Amino acid sequence: MRLNFKKIGKKVIELEINALKKTKNTIGNSFNEAVEAISRCQSKVILCGVGKSGLIASKISSTLSSVGTPSFTISASDSSHGDLGSISKKDILILISYSGNTDELKNIIQYANRYRIKLIGIMSKKNSLLYKNSNIKLLIPEVKESGYGIVPTSSTTSQLAMGDAIAISLMQQKKFGKLDFKKFHPSGNLAKKLRTVEDLMLTKKKIPFIDENASLEKTIRSINSKKLGVVIVRNKKKETTGIFTDGDIKRAIQKNKNIKVSKIKLLMTRNPISINKDLLAAKAMEIMNRLKITSLCVHNESNNKKTIGILHIHNLLSADIL
Repeated sequence: MRLNFKKIGKKVIELEINALKKTKNTIGNSFNEAVEAISRCQSKVILCGVGKSGLIASKISSTLSSVGTPSFTISASDSSHGDLGSISKKDILILISYSGNTDELKNIIQYANRYRIKLIGIMSKKNSLLYKNSNIKLLIPEVKESGYGIVPTSSTTSQLAMGDAIAISLMQQKKFGKLDFKKFHPSGNLAKKLRTVEDLMLTKKKIPFIDENASLEKTIRSINSKKLGVVIVRNKKKETTGIFTDGDIKRAIQKNKNIKVSKIKLLMTRNPISINKDLLAAKAMEIMNRLKITSLCVHNESNNKKTIGILHIHNLLSADIL
C-alpha cells in the first residue's frame, strides 16, 4: 500500500500550527518579565537544553546575538565537567526542557540557585524541577507531537517561536534598527539589501565640484576629468546650488550663441535632488529609475545644502543593487 505523503506532511504542519496557536495564548506577564530582565542584563545571556531542545537553544542564542543581545550556549552534559565556570552572577540563564525534568539540567539548576543567577525556564509542566526552581517561568503548552506522538516536532516548534518572540521584543526594546543589524551581517544577500548610500557614494576629491561662477569651458573640462558625466555646482559658502550634466551641454549649445563666456550658474539645473547618506541604496536605485537620472547628491542629516558625496548609478550596479 502506497503511503499518502502529502497527507502526512499536512498533518505534521497542522499539529505544529495548533501548537503555535496554544503557545500564543500563553504569552502573559511572565513573558514581559523575561524580556525586561534580559534587556537589563549587563553581561551575557546563556542558553542550554538537552537533545532537540539543545538545538533550539543554539538557534535562539544565535538570533539573540544577531539582534544586539550577546548570547551563547553551553552543553548540558559538559556543564558538570567544568563548563559551569563560564556562567557568572551577572549572567542570565535560560534553560529549555519540554518536560522540565531532564536529568542533565539538574546540576545547572542547582548551580544557578546556589549562586543566585537569574534563571528563566521554558518548560511545559508545572510540577517539574525546572518550573519550581525558575525565577521567571515561561510555560509553553503540552502539545501533540508527530510520529506516533513521540517525535519532538510540535514542542520544539513552540520553543523556537517563544525564543523568536523574546528576540524580536528585545530588538524593539533596544531600538536595534536596520543599520545596527547590518553591522552584524556584513556578507551575503542580506548585507546587500541593507547597504546604505554612504557605503557606496563617492566622497572628498572624487566629488566633481565646481564654482557657480565658472565658465562652461572649465565645467566641460571638469566633467571630462571626473568621468561621471556630471558636476555639482556650489556657491562661495560651499552650498550646493545646482547640477550640470553632459546632457545639459548639448541643450546649452542649442540655446546660447555666447556659450563659452556664460557662467555655469546661468545654465545649470537648480535645486538638484539630494538624498540622506543613511538611505538604503536600494531606495536610491528606485529614485533614479523613477526619475530617469543617473546621479544623486548626498547630504548629511544635519544639512541638506552641503553635499558630502555623490552616488552614481554605476556605484549601485557594481554593488549588485537592483
